[in-house]
Amino acid sequence: MLISIENVLTRDQVAHCREVLAGERWVDGRVTAGEQSARAKANLQVPQDARAACALGEIILGTLGRNPDFVSAALPLRVYPPLFNRYDPGMGFDTHVDNAIRFAGPVRFRTDLSATLFLTDPADYDGGELIVEDAYGEHKVKLAAGSMVVYPASSLHRVTPVSRGSRWAAFFWVQSMLRADEQRTLLFNLDRAIQGLSAKVGQGDRDVVSLTGTYNNLLRMWAEV
Repeated sequence: MLISIENVLTRDQVAHCREVLAGERWVDGRVTAGEQSARAKANLQVPQDARAACALGEIILGTLGRNPDFVSAALPLRVYPPLFNRYDPGMGFDTHVDNAIRFAGPVRFRTDLSATLFLTDPADYDGGELIVEDAYGEHKVKLAAGSMVVYPASSLHRVTPVSRGSRWAAFFWVQSMLRADEQRTLLFNLDRAIQGLSAKVGQGDRDVVSLTGTYNNLLRMWAEV
């Protein structure tokens, strides 16, 4: 499942992120890449341990925890601390798959989902599209600043070269309570249906209560916590 989530950050939050990042030191993005990805990667990143970047990551994590679409789609168990990258003209990231396991200090993350939170408006740069491949073909993603895309980390994906401007983004991974994308998709669709029905007939309606019970029983059956 690939899902776009609009307005994760407000315009003021995006402006704050960009102001902070503009004053940071940027390094070769291959420092966080695996062996295969490093050969395909050409971008810049803020060092993972940069204090200001860590503070921005906390803002993003707090916002994500209050975003119902993200919680419903990802069913997060752990979220890797956000990193920040930048693609200037001529930079891109050829086709690759993200590493299955990431380390944040002593904590290991299984990367079920990848996420990109855009910090540059599409009109401000050319190229830089995120291309995600699945069984239905290629999906081109280029969202407004403050919006985010979440997709299976097992997907082949790439970032097309930037030819004008500069593309800035936060990126991170999610270990979900549900390992299987098919299960997450089923529960996300069921949750959306429950919310839509609740708005029409009320949360106390017997069918809503029954469907909510089914949702929770499936989550109880499948979840790893």
